Amino acid sequence: MALYDAIGQSYASTRRPDPRIVDSLLNLLSLPKAKVIAEIGAGTGSYSWALADRGYHLRAVEPSQVMRSQAGRNSRIQWFSGYAEQIPLATASVDAVISILAAHHFSNLNQAIQEMHRVAGAGPILLLTFEPRLGEKFWFADYFPGLWQDTFRVFPPLDDVIRLIQQTSRKSVEVSPLMLPPDLCDMFAAAGWRQPQVYLDPNIRAGMSCFQLANADAVDRGVGRLQKDLSSGRWQTKYGDIQALESFDPGYRFLSARICN
Repeated sequence: MALYDAIGQSYASTRRPDPRIVDSLLNLLSLPKAKVIAEIGAGTGSYSWALADRGYHLRAVEPSQVMRSQAGRNSRIQWFSGYAEQIPLATASVDAVISILAAHHFSNLNQAIQEMHRVAGAGPILLLTFEPRLGEKFWFADYFPGLWQDTFRVFPPLDDVIRLIQQTSRKSVEVSPLMLPPDLCDMFAAAGWRQPQVYLDPNIRAGMSCFQLANADAVDRGVGRLQKDLSSGRWQTKYGDIQALESFDPGYRFLSARICN
């Protein structure tokens, strides 16, 4: 929570919900409007707001008061202070549970999955996570090698997560890739894959937990090298081919767990 109390100051301005991710969430959940969805690790509530605007009722669970204070009021969203490992919701009280790029911050993933299954009951559980072992390595790793290597430590192998969900919930898990467009609204770590200049902006970096957890000197060195290479044209010469792509797969995956009929 201390991390998100720190990075949460400007989180709402850089981590806005991307409508294409919202569409993917709704397609995978396949729930009628007016159903109740719990978002675990809801942050400033950007995706809870987006789903509420589509006609759903949300139970947003977030431990950081700094994050919750930026959420604003929405009659379709009920906020709770709490952790994934002890969700403050009744058993089988919601129709589905989602967690968007938050599971790697849970202190006990096994317990968190148990809790999600408890509050969802027979309903689906939908996680968006990152798996660097499956994605395409991109130029970010050359400028911030320590941050890239940290992802292999922070994010467990996807097969382990799938196995954990299946064993805990007895639900089958479907894996769907999130192909990143070049103009994401939600500026998470790989969002600037085709816009290298975004990593020069300290406000954008402040909303990316990988930068906040990294060694500050290493970040400064990487930013300095990137800025120099962008100014000289070296980045364009070496990596410019990526700008011809309309989508990119660095390893983001939706995990959709549900009971098979």
